[in-house]
Amino acid sequence: MAELRPSGAPGPTAPPAPGPTAPPAFASLFPPGLHAIYGECRRLYPDQPNPLQVTAIVKYWLGGPDPLDYVSMYRNVGSPSANIPEHWHYVSFGLSDLYGDNRVHEFTGTDGPSGFGFELTFRLKRETGESAPPTWPAELMQGLARYVFQSENTFCSGDHVSWHSPLDNSESRIQHMLLTEDPQMQPVQTPFGVVTFLQIVGVCTEELHSAQQWNGQGILELLRTVPVAGGPWLITDMRRGETIFEIDPHLQERVDKGIETDGSNLSGVSAKCAWDDLSRPPEDDEDSRSICVGTQPRRLSGKDTEQIRETLRRGLEINSKPVLPPINPQRQNGLAHDRAPSRKDSLESDSSTAIIPHELIRTRQLESVHLKFNQESGALIPLCLRGRLLHGRHFTYKSITGDMAITFVSTGVEGAFATEEHPYAAHGPWLQL
Repeated sequence: MAELRPSGAPGPTAPPAPGPTAPPAFASLFPPGLHAIYGECRRLYPDQPNPLQVTAIVKYWLGGPDPLDYVSMYRNVGSPSANIPEHWHYVSFGLSDLYGDNRVHEFTGTDGPSGFGFELTFRLKRETGESAPPTWPAELMQGLARYVFQSENTFCSGDHVSWHSPLDNSESRIQHMLLTEDPQMQPVQTPFGVVTFLQIVGVCTEELHSAQQWNGQGILELLRTVPVAGGPWLITDMRRGETIFEIDPHLQERVDKGIETDGSNLSGVSAKCAWDDLSRPPEDDEDSRSICVGTQPRRLSGKDTEQIRETLRRGLEINSKPVLPPINPQRQNGLAHDRAPSRKDSLESDSSTAIIPHELIRTRQLESVHLKFNQESGALIPLCLRGRLLHGRHFTYKSITGDMAITFVSTGVEGAFATEEHPYAAHGPWLQL
């Protein structure tokens, strides 16, 4: 639950927002990480020292449901001569380390990232006659922040977010998101590390699919060339009724050529998927893949977990892009918020069984396998084949409902244990084909 108030209004959870001329007493009481981010906001908006702010009433570190302590909302006049319309600019506070005392993020030093290393921003076109910023973007940002905290999957420029619902719960065609560097906000060095600013960009379904099949950065560049679809600063207009391909049909040709030349940068997704080993009888009615030690099903080893996480983050080939698993807003909203969720690795099992050491797990060559995907996951198989395998790369499905993964590999991918001679191979619950 959140409340809306000016950031300078005194309250039980935060003192007035400090700036270059803030009284020393306020500056000393203000969390240092928060103070540093406010300084960057003050640089851009010196005439708005106390913007409207959505504030989490019960902070995440006190058991509240919202990871972001604050979302500040600024009025940006844009630049009509540069096709940059007037808009609202939203800035989050909480994905980075605001406090430095381990209440939310582990302090690891000043040289690395602060917390998750970034904060989110969002630019929403201001409607004629609108005197105050809509607050729904703050909840959207909270939803993304919950995903980051609970999965520890961080965002990078060029990532995409499959949302499958209008971002403002209207009838808008803007139902998904891409992420890019904020065009105005510069990285900030705080006492607890570096913070960068990633901007959310609302896109249509057709634009999302093109980003998946090609790459997010390419679609972002196309959006920058179409003023009504974002323009140079990639400002989201929830009233936009046409995709960039409907506005300029020639842009589809550029995407098709890019796919043919470059393939896809998407190296994996979190998905509803499963696999069965058909070359041996099931060990139980529910899971025919489990390697059992005693009576407990085996979990992914720490080495397997790290290898798959690196596969999802960077890919096995050089210079591949980090991966953002699709996010289902209904699943996010259905999470229990009666206590602060535990932070864990994205492939860590919820069971309490012991992890079997990596060296004790043998790789098995299988004769036949049965793959199971839901509709959305299955729809990505052509992308896997055309955009990844045909370009000598790989593609991984990581199950969101169980401790397993499926990786398609092409010949020559370093680190693969499936080969042309043995095309189906499993290392515990990790299948490669």
